[in-house]
Amino acid sequence: MFSLYVLDVNSAAASAKVRRAVLPLLLTDVGRIEILNAVGLRLFRKELLPSAAAKVYDLFREDVEHGVVQIVPLPAAAYQLAEGIARKYTPHLGTGTLDVLHVAGALALKARAFYTFDNKQAKLAFTLGLRIL
Repeated sequence: MFSLYVLDVNSAAASAKVRRAVLPLLLTDVGRIEILNAVGLRLFRKELLPSAAAKVYDLFREDVEHGVVQIVPLPAAAYQLAEGIARKYTPHLGTGTLDVLHVAGALALKARAFYTFDNKQAKLAFTLGLRIL
């Protein structure tokens, strides 16, 4: 989702996907933190100016306020799912903790689709039966 707010190699594809999406897009509170942290990392790396970061924060807040993005708590069941996923799939797919939590959250929330440009995350989500968009 970060690619919707900061121009990168996936921005055009992300924008096209969202235009076809059924709104609101569900994002867990963990995903919200990941987006905010990604902006902070871009600032730290001097890849984003403070004025641009402020615009990103504003756009994201507006999308939440207007119902384009709906922030939902990561369900407790997602942590239990994540533990099993980590034990069973990470040794074979090399997925990171946040990838596992995002996929487990989608499963616990019974998401109809899963949006990602991360190959390992997509492979994990697909393996667990999620439709990748």
